[in-house]
Amino acid sequence: MDEYRIHRHILCIDLKSFYASVECALLGLDPFATPLVVADASRGGGSIVLAVSPYLKKFGVPGRCRIYELPKNIDIIFATPRMEKYLEYSTKIVEIYLRFVSEEDLYVYSIDEVFMDFSEYRDYYRKTDRQIAQMILDAIYQETKITATCGIGPNMLLAKLALDIESKKAPDFIAEWTYDNFQEKLWGLSPLSEMWGIGHNTEASLNKLGIFTVGDLARFDVVKLKKKFGIIGEELYYHANGIDQSLIQDKFNIKPVAKSYGTGQTLFRDYYRPDVYQIILELVDDVCRRLRLSRKKATTVHLGIGYSKDSGGGFGRQIKLPTPSANEAEIYQACLHLFNTSYEEEPIRRVNVAVTGLVEQPELQTNLFEDISKVIKEQQIFSTLDEVKFKFGKNSVNRASSETKASTVKARNEQIGGHRA
Repeated sequence: MDEYRIHRHILCIDLKSFYASVECALLGLDPFATPLVVADASRGGGSIVLAVSPYLKKFGVPGRCRIYELPKNIDIIFATPRMEKYLEYSTKIVEIYLRFVSEEDLYVYSIDEVFMDFSEYRDYYRKTDRQIAQMILDAIYQETKITATCGIGPNMLLAKLALDIESKKAPDFIAEWTYDNFQEKLWGLSPLSEMWGIGHNTEASLNKLGIFTVGDLARFDVVKLKKKFGIIGEELYYHANGIDQSLIQDKFNIKPVAKSYGTGQTLFRDYYRPDVYQIILELVDDVCRRLRLSRKKATTVHLGIGYSKDSGGGFGRQIKLPTPSANEAEIYQACLHLFNTSYEEEPIRRVNVAVTGLVEQPELQTNLFEDISKVIKEQQIFSTLDEVKFKFGKNSVNRASSETKASTVKARNEQIGGHRA
């Protein structure tokens, strides 16, 4: 395995219970002694909890749940989500990171997590990796009052695993893994889904092969894993053996290609037909706008419906379009067909719309059954609407139906990531 090992000095830093910690910082409260929850209580018990303070996590309260699932015997403080404020804090902390390394050696993994490569800075700082980590965590806390945790490793994988598995329980919130000690720290891990990169479905498939711990995975026949899971099986094998050759500096060579566009909404009351048609239409509008902006057309339409908790279940269906399209009317009609052939008259609490099989959109393409003048007119109208929204904001122009009680588009357009700005 030695020939596959790279030797870098990687730090993976996570901002502990970030949204809840920001709210505590703004209120001058200690997140380790405050029962604070980030959720919009005005939306009722079904509202999603975005984060809970470390204090509540001590009592086993999950970071993601719904308000009605929170313990009733604790006097909880509710903080309405403020995504714009969290982005402001995240930007400030990224600026702190960039005082220690150049942008080339920093990879922002999410709003609250980064990777940093200190391999070329060791001589400059004349400190150990752990001392450098402590220096950064101290700077974050002194300037923002946000507590951070850090995993250290010779590659990005081991740094991330050190963060997830050990650092959050360490007294100083720092864990350092090496090629010499990772086996004793990782190989006994079970269930497998506790390891970064392994989901519950993959875990179940591995269990059927008699693989229940990471050590089992590391010792399994890599040829059989590759035959069963393809290239992912081989990757799982190497990860279990601590091997990861990805470099932070390669981030500039990554060019993500969208294979689908989708959007969804959790509803805060029960919806039935015909009101739910308005929700579907608004989601279709959003998806089609993204298709136009990327100059793509879709070949397949997907609709997902989730029923309320009391009813349980729902359905997900898809349909292939006769020709690739980015037209609202065509995609909306496809969704209505999927809905009307599968809906069981149950109360609806979740709607998802997605399009896949994307192809490049030519300047204009019609078929024999389309009215060419109508197609051109629609294209001009929607292109103009896109320009207006881009210049003056998403709520500058909406369908007249957005004024109905069933509509949620105005509220969603004022949100960031599905939550209040």
